[in-house]
Amino acid sequence: MIYPQRTAVAGCLLALLLGASACDAGTASAPPPAASSAASSFFGGTDLAWVEINIAMNEELLPLLDLVPAHSTDPEVKALVTEVRAVNDQELATLRALHDEAKLPAENPHKGMPMPGMMTPELVAEAAKVRGPAFDKLLLAHLEAHFDQGVRLAGSEEKSGLEPRTKALAGEVIGTRKKYLPKVAG
Repeated sequence: MIYPQRTAVAGCLLALLLGASACDAGTASAPPPAASSAASSFFGGTDLAWVEINIAMNEELLPLLDLVPAHSTDPEVKALVTEVRAVNDQELATLRALHDEAKLPAENPHKGMPMPGMMTPELVAEAAKVRGPAFDKLLLAHLEAHFDQGVRLAGSEEKSGLEPRTKALAGEVIGTRKKYLPKVAG
């Protein structure tokens, strides 16, 4: 099984990035921004890790959301998921733009990482086996875990991030997750 190795590698990468951002805090080694960029477009280690983790989390959520039309029988759940999907898609567009601007590699080390709130292929396969109220219950539990983890991660970005747009997006993520948590709480 590859997950323990991927988790260890991802954990080391995150620790390295967070450690690097702490070490950079008092130095002037940041490269000057490009002429077309805002003067504050320096991405610290926390910013980079947060962008990558959230791209992975939001992308991995999509297959679960795609199951809803065929597996849910609750109109309220379907309406909620339509809202969640729109927010998720909007966040992904912003995260991908930040990813590209930060010149992060195409391969995301956090993709498929088993962590709280990450919709792994195994969790999606489990959800695909059920329909109706059983599916809705499982879906809402997975969404709750996803939103809880999103709030935790965004709080870390707000506290330790450096790039203003990334920190602002983290604040938005906290707001949307807290808005949806009561709707999915079991």
